[in-house]
Amino acid sequence: MTIRQGIGRAKITVHMGTCGIAAGAREILLVVMDEIERRNLDDVLVTNAGCAGSCSCEPMMKVDIANESAPVEYILLTPDKVRKIIESHIVNGHAVREYALATVVGKSC
Repeated sequence: MTIRQGIGRAKITVHMGTCGIAAGAREILLVVMDEIERRNLDDVLVTNAGCAGSCSCEPMMKVDIANESAPVEYILLTPDKVRKIIESHIVNGHAVREYALATVVGKSC
């Protein structure tokens, strides 16, 4: 709702279900928060959610950009992948297709 109201330009949701945490989601969340702070991206909301239902694809995060048609779910994340996603998708507006979960934009698990 905050993005729809124009307060936030983007929202990043890190999946923090048991499977995600076991796969390294805590580290992913910390990297996201560090990158957002380091880049002074005060219009980006960071939140967490439970299991996304694709345990073998964890750790995962969803990026939702205001006025884009659909959010992008990123899978099998590492700290380096997160940094690239923030640089490319959040800062420059280009989804990183090779890390995305969908047959149209990337790979599936």
